[in-house]
Amino acid sequence: MASSPALPPFDPADPLGIDDLLEPEDLAVRGTVRDWAGKRVLPHIAEWYERGELPGVRELARELGGIGALGMSLEGYGCAGASAVQYGLACLELEAADSGIRSLVSVQGSLAMYAVHRFGSEEQKREWLPRMAAGEVIGCFGLTEPDHGSDPAGMRTRARRDGGDWVLDGRKMWITNGSVAGVAIVWARTDDGIRGFVVPTDTPGFSAPEIRHKWSLRASVTSELVLDGVRLPADAVLPGALGLGGPLGCLGHARYGIVWGAMGAARSSFETALEYARTREQFGRPIGGFQLTQAKLADMAVELHKGILLAHHLGRRMDAGRLRPEQVSFGKLNNVREAIDICRTARTILGANGISLEYPVMRHATNLESVLTYEGTVEMHQLVLGKALTGLDAFR
Repeated sequence: MASSPALPPFDPADPLGIDDLLEPEDLAVRGTVRDWAGKRVLPHIAEWYERGELPGVRELARELGGIGALGMSLEGYGCAGASAVQYGLACLELEAADSGIRSLVSVQGSLAMYAVHRFGSEEQKREWLPRMAAGEVIGCFGLTEPDHGSDPAGMRTRARRDGGDWVLDGRKMWITNGSVAGVAIVWARTDDGIRGFVVPTDTPGFSAPEIRHKWSLRASVTSELVLDGVRLPADAVLPGALGLGGPLGCLGHARYGIVWGAMGAARSSFETALEYARTREQFGRPIGGFQLTQAKLADMAVELHKGILLAHHLGRRMDAGRLRPEQVSFGKLNNVREAIDICRTARTILGANGISLEYPVMRHATNLESVLTYEGTVEMHQLVLGKALTGLDAFR
């Protein structure tokens, strides 16, 4: 009787063997981004976070462009043309360093570049995408307003025709990359409906004052956009977008990256707690040998790797062209909630040390409080799923 093949050893870093689902190209992309983040972000991120700054952001953007991380799932125009899974793995590794770094990449690629790639004219694509893919130009995405977040249909920013030009007036709020961007994708109400506009940030009447005094996403540039009679040529409008479907389509692409990214923050916190539990001694032995600590670690590992498996599943569906918006809401709702819970549990294992920036746990936890509500709050994703499950619209 033939003997059974030997089982591979149990890997605490990959307890479900999810890496077996990845192709060599996937692993190579993950390794490249992990190495870059380890060298360029991790040695400095605690200091950047404490100072509330992201110094050298333009240099970081060029480096990210150099490794193909900007607009990496887009085709042509200097973009890497990577798979959705590879883009997701990159988001996970970037957010394992810090949510602010992943936000920089998400807004650049999944919002600003995606909008131009999906809805722009050929001239707009050729003008902007190669430079944005290289990190030579940083982009931002202006949808949220001071009084309109979850309900973008109520936006007050307007674009009116004046001869052959467009003139934009309004304000946008909580805009990642705003004050360092060379181009802004701004959504505004017109007589024909909501339209998107490509706005060079050196256009007269455009300003982007940076938002200070944040206690989350501190190592990230966050700004207000002010449009005061910004005059644009007729060809500044994105020709392929009319109505809310345009910006919401961009948000769906960004939310997919968050499904992966949140698991990066969770992984970093879990690994920190696991190592701490192995070495921290109380009552004469490592705290990892106590049942209650092991129960916490087991629960954290289960939710972490379930979340990664969910992200991988959604990535394969996206690559096959079968990913629905409701499924992205499923992933964003679950993974960010579980990631925050993992970070909070990790903090309890570290005790008082958990609040120190010598460890990444509290930084990840506070960052995830922003991730929880941007690109759709918990309540909005619950209602998306509720409508899909019941067929009844509870939004209005």
